[in-house]
Amino acid sequence: MGIYLNPGNRGFAEALRSEIYVDKSELLAYTNQVCATKQKFLCVSRPRRFGKSMAAEMLAAYYSRGCSSALLFDELKISGHPSFYKHLNQYNVIFLNMQRFLSQSTSIGDMISLVERTILWDLLKEYPNIHYFDPENLVRSLQDVFQEMPIPFVFIIDEWDCIFRERKEDSEAQKCYLDFLRNLLKDNEFVGLAYMTGILPIKKYGSHSALNMFDEFSMTDPRMLAEFVGFTEPEVQALCKEYKADFTEMKRWYDGYHFSDTPSVYSPRSVVAALLARKFSNYWSQTETYEALRAYIELNFNGLRDTIVELLVGGTCPVNTGTFSNDMTSFQSKDDILTLLIHLGYLGYDEKNSSEFIPNYEITSEFVNAVDGAGWGEVVSAIRQSMELLEATWQKNSQKVADLLEEQHMDHTSILSYNNDNALACTLALAYYSARVYYTMIRELPAGKGFADLVFIPRQNHLDCPAMIVELKWDYSAAGAIDQIKQKKYLRALRDFKGKLLLIGINYDQKTKRHTCIIEESSC
Repeated sequence: MGIYLNPGNRGFAEALRSEIYVDKSELLAYTNQVCATKQKFLCVSRPRRFGKSMAAEMLAAYYSRGCSSALLFDELKISGHPSFYKHLNQYNVIFLNMQRFLSQSTSIGDMISLVERTILWDLLKEYPNIHYFDPENLVRSLQDVFQEMPIPFVFIIDEWDCIFRERKEDSEAQKCYLDFLRNLLKDNEFVGLAYMTGILPIKKYGSHSALNMFDEFSMTDPRMLAEFVGFTEPEVQALCKEYKADFTEMKRWYDGYHFSDTPSVYSPRSVVAALLARKFSNYWSQTETYEALRAYIELNFNGLRDTIVELLVGGTCPVNTGTFSNDMTSFQSKDDILTLLIHLGYLGYDEKNSSEFIPNYEITSEFVNAVDGAGWGEVVSAIRQSMELLEATWQKNSQKVADLLEEQHMDHTSILSYNNDNALACTLALAYYSARVYYTMIRELPAGKGFADLVFIPRQNHLDCPAMIVELKWDYSAAGAIDQIKQKKYLRALRDFKGKLLLIGINYDQKTKRHTCIIEESSC
């Protein structure tokens, strides 16, 4: 057993000993399926703290000939799979964390040399009796070992993309690194499986397709590995039951990523931290600071600011992920920035509708911190005033509601400029930002004979709050807005709610720039 060649199973054993471990071992059923096939090259990209390294340690423990791992997997799901024993501890595993090598190097050339010398050191110790053609040539030495002992190598490369994150501007070094990986892995019969994990998908360099043999599983297209991106809803429900935690709050804080076959995916690090601390909080900031997010939104490509505001109030926006170059510098449009934020985990992605959204309350708070630091004072001011607006609404103080909306509109015309009905709805949703703590807020909710503009449904732990239906009008009347709620029977959308209900009609007069409001109490 070496340090990098067949390193053993200590890392995975440590994960199993942890207080909270969620069984993701069925990932091995897929890697077993593609092992020693043309689909044996996998690049799995996920945000920070989404369990990438733990999965890599699991693969190393399972495939490595340097240990016996049957007992570790005995009670895990994969143990009942037909392929389990066929591949268990049958391969020479080379497990590399590229971040460690980069941190010990002054250049990419030094790093590559260190990787090669490190693997050769273990290889020549493990197989000293092989007649090597050139013991300083890594690829040739791997071929020599495989020729003498035809046991395939499984390459597990963690943090594979650290070069693209830490040497963002050095394109020549990046190409050199991609060429190194291609020379090591592509078209070499000693490769039984190559599993790379990182944050970014594989870098595109026009026609330079150094690693085009890899199948990619990313936050925009995880395909059949979607259930391994994070914790699924049944897994989180089971944990909440075990720890007697409020599942509704857990969902609000950490759910939100969803894929075609896996509708709810939770941030693993945050769920575990909340359960162990017995407290819902923002644990994302312990992974990355908001300055990382701020740096990208400060670039403010055309339309990015409006998009961020739309997302902050719970909206979705279309995004073209196809132009992204899979790095952190080559931005040509706001779509490239938004796509990067999807891969970093700051945004969720709806593949069916090609749109992005802020996934949960935890990430929303990161955006609020970022826009504050980016100097978007008018947005932050609107958010800070939103609690006062909500309280005025609860008190049925229609004049104060109108005055506060008018004040925000006059003071912050750069974000509260009403160009159409959708802009009015968006800015009103921003004005009611604080309501998201107490409510599920839905825009354009199908109800009765139409669509209610804004509906506020109390969350399970805030059922003492009144439900609210808001109808917005432009150059009409607040009374007309109330009449529409009643005539089109929007109340049917809340027929299962048993508490108090407020009907809120708001009108904006484009000529006078005045807002009027009427608030009525009703019953569902």
